[in-house]
Amino acid sequence: MAFDRAELDDMIELWLQANRDGEKAGNWRNLADYYTEDATYGWNYGAEWDFMAVGRDEIRDLAIGLEMDGLDGWTYPYQSWVVDEKTGDMIGLWKQVFEATRPDGSHYALDGIQGSWFKYAGDHKFGWQRDFFDYGNVTALFMEMITDGVVTDGMTARMTRVVEAARKRQPLPGWYRAGQSPVPMW
Repeated sequence: MAFDRAELDDMIELWLQANRDGEKAGNWRNLADYYTEDATYGWNYGAEWDFMAVGRDEIRDLAIGLEMDGLDGWTYPYQSWVVDEKTGDMIGLWKQVFEATRPDGSHYALDGIQGSWFKYAGDHKFGWQRDFFDYGNVTALFMEMITDGVVTDGMTARMTRVVEAARKRQPLPGWYRAGQSPVPMW
């Protein structure tokens, strides 16, 4: 199904503003309004785990709720977009940057390429989203931040939740063994 390029460009602007609003609030749940009721949102957490939220409520509560809670002080500035009007595929490339700075003045930021692949569904809504990032670089960055003592209480609580779930050998809500999510990752 082909889409009007002006509509897709408008969607990008709405999405970017909603992201900025979420960053200011330290709460991204407002983004749920930009998904269809039956949308899916997932990403990979390394060799063992995938994350998948199915439906707008799970996207709000899990993907941009529970999974983003504790990440206040982080921004996700989009660097570029690749848009296909014929298919509705939209790829947004972003950075993940923390407000604290290292002794050299640089911000703590995720290395590598990060982005989101969206499938536009019309009516200013996404039918699905898949994120991609280097999980090894995430781990290295968080370890650097722990060592440097710049981890916020919210991030500490988030990491503790993940460690406790691993200790109990229980997946967190929305976490599935790699390749076993309720809808395909790709």
